[in-house]
Amino acid sequence: MFYEVIPEGKVEALTYDFDDSLLAGQIVMVPVGRRVVPGVVMKKVAQPDFKTKSVVKVLYSRPLPAQLLKTISFIHDYYLASSGQVVAMILPKGVEKKRRKTEQMFGSTNTDGGHALAIPLNPHQKKALEGLQKAPGATKLLFGVTGSGKTNIYLKMALNALERQKSTILLVPEIALTGQLVQVFREVFGGRVAVIHSKQTEAERHLVFDSLLNSDEPRIVIGPRSALFSPLSNLGLIIIDEEHEPTYYQENAPRYSAIRVASFMAGAAGCDLILGSATPTVADYYIAKQKGALVELSARAKDTAMRPEVSIIDFKDRDSFRKNRYFSDRLLAAMKNNLEQKRQTLIFHNRRGSAPLTICENCGEEMLCPNCFLPLTLHADKYTLKCHTCDFERSVPKNCPKCGHPDLIHKGFGTKLLEEELRRLFPGARVMRFDADNKKGEGLEAVYEAVRAGEVDILVGTQGLAKGLDLPRLATVGVVAADTGLSLPDFAAEERVFQLLTQVMGRVGRGHLEKAEVFIQTYRPEHPVLKFAVSEDFVGFSEYVLGARRKGGFPPYKYVAKVDVTLKTERLAVAKIRGLASELALDKRFLVSPPMPAFHERTARGFTWEITVRATSRKVLVERLSGLDKNLRVVIDPPSLL
Repeated sequence: MFYEVIPEGKVEALTYDFDDSLLAGQIVMVPVGRRVVPGVVMKKVAQPDFKTKSVVKVLYSRPLPAQLLKTISFIHDYYLASSGQVVAMILPKGVEKKRRKTEQMFGSTNTDGGHALAIPLNPHQKKALEGLQKAPGATKLLFGVTGSGKTNIYLKMALNALERQKSTILLVPEIALTGQLVQVFREVFGGRVAVIHSKQTEAERHLVFDSLLNSDEPRIVIGPRSALFSPLSNLGLIIIDEEHEPTYYQENAPRYSAIRVASFMAGAAGCDLILGSATPTVADYYIAKQKGALVELSARAKDTAMRPEVSIIDFKDRDSFRKNRYFSDRLLAAMKNNLEQKRQTLIFHNRRGSAPLTICENCGEEMLCPNCFLPLTLHADKYTLKCHTCDFERSVPKNCPKCGHPDLIHKGFGTKLLEEELRRLFPGARVMRFDADNKKGEGLEAVYEAVRAGEVDILVGTQGLAKGLDLPRLATVGVVAADTGLSLPDFAAEERVFQLLTQVMGRVGRGHLEKAEVFIQTYRPEHPVLKFAVSEDFVGFSEYVLGARRKGGFPPYKYVAKVDVTLKTERLAVAKIRGLASELALDKRFLVSPPMPAFHERTARGFTWEITVRATSRKVLVERLSGLDKNLRVVIDPPSLL
């Protein structure tokens, strides 16, 4: 008998023979060249007119569920991805190895419920739940303000699925946020809850996969993007929390959006997909509204919750910054008052390190990364210069490498500099920083627990702090430079700033304290994005952005692909991309941008130039770009053009 099998790797389906019957979805070991690798059986086929190799071994008698097999084909076709790379993403590493099953490695497999706790819903939450149940189609958007209690709705829907003997997948944007939700869900569902994330060892992930594939009981799987591919045969519900987060898009091959893939998977499994966010992407909001699948939850869960007092402070007004160049007088006064009242302050700045630019005062030479040719960021605690793109690191030179002048100056500021400044201003305060430079063991979960326990007075950090944290003692949020990101050359730049500001402001005013304050420092106090964020006017913001996108021809009005080429010289790269742009421009179905250097134009691999191609039909776009030569990289539906 002969079977079509997709092996792991940069390959497509191959035909193999095997003496016994195989089911579609079974995981097997097959030879590819000189190696033997895992693969997935797709279907039985007729005997080919060429000699075939044999399946070496069957790893699992139980096949992958049907929705995963359909998803492999979907990602291959929809995103022009290699089928073998999709299979490698779905199967755990070392799937062919024998594992010793110990409960300590992946949690208890006891699937008894927790305390079967009642899940209380207030009238607003009950109405939203009814709306989700009645909304047409498989994909529904739960647009709920911060603090409105979306988690309770998730719990109730998962319980309803469990009562139908159906499993649930709950995605969160980052590993650090799984701990909070896991604790809440285990209080209700006990050992039925399984956790998947990239910090687990190879053995732990394999054992969780094994447990889920062989389970006859409904389970609840919680984790970031990769948890979507859990092998659940009785899938009844998919939930994606904070659906606006860019981490739901996989940048490495195979590139895909977990939102789009989950929507397909929900249709394939015949279940609902719930997208939850206080700041959904404007494209998803527009589509859900058009389809009647938008459900709003506009009231905060706690009666005592109220909007924080928000102040916009002009960075250009130096009278507002008489005591310090980074923190306004009003923000400093609020921090001082919080320290006296045993309350906490969160300082948000979306740039890590101490200073993002180091230049020679004499000749103007910039200290650049030798790999990426981007400015190196000063980290004053180690007195090193670091590239935040490739992690190259070097000590700060004593003299300018170009002219030998001894005076190097550092421009701008990041979270490390702010941390040092706060320690100087408030020597008795317990200051903690959270960003991508945190050491091992200082992850967001550890920071979160320390802040909740009252062990931190002032918390300084980047965008990780804007995500879903509930901090009862937090009284003040200070956004040091709200302009960061507004001027980036990207159709999604303003949307990202609005989302970050709304999310970070949502850390206060959750009903724990009688008063909460937010201070937004900016060089552009009149910018409409800031005004929409301050007034929590998502509808007004979406209309503003959608108007610009309609005029410019960007999602959701047109589909976008980014095509780039990297060659050793700039002349070759420009010539290659210009030729393609001229060829595509002849087809009136496409809107082709002028060739331009990529945001990170120069790397050790050479020079990268790019174009964007837009069309009203995604199918036409994919068909035309699928046959380009191997030097050209095509990214379909990029969430950002940077």
